[in-house]
Amino acid sequence: MELEMAADELKSVLNRLRRAQGQIAGIIKMIEEGRDCEDVITQLAAVSRALDRAGFAIIATGLQHCMAEGGQAVGDRDQMRARLEKLFLSLA
Repeated sequence: MELEMAADELKSVLNRLRRAQGQIAGIIKMIEEGRDCEDVITQLAAVSRALDRAGFAIIATGLQHCMAEGGQAVGDRDQMRARLEKLFLSLA
C-alpha cells in the first residue's frame, strides 16, 4: 500500500511529526537537566499521542483510498482489510 495523501493531509501529518520531533528533543533535554519525572512523563505522553494521531491519519487516508477503489476483487479487499486492521492494531 503506497502512501498517497493529498497535499493538505500530508502537510498536517508532517506538522504533527515535526512537533513530536521537537517535543522529543525537549524531553531529552529535560532528562539531561534532571527535571522532575512527572514533567518528563507528561511530555512523553503528549509526544506519544502526537505520533499516534499522525499514524492514524496515515492509516485513515489509506483506508479512504482503498474504499475509493471499490472495484477490487473480494480476495483483494479481504487482504487489504487484514493489512489495515494490522496497522490499526500496531498503534493500539
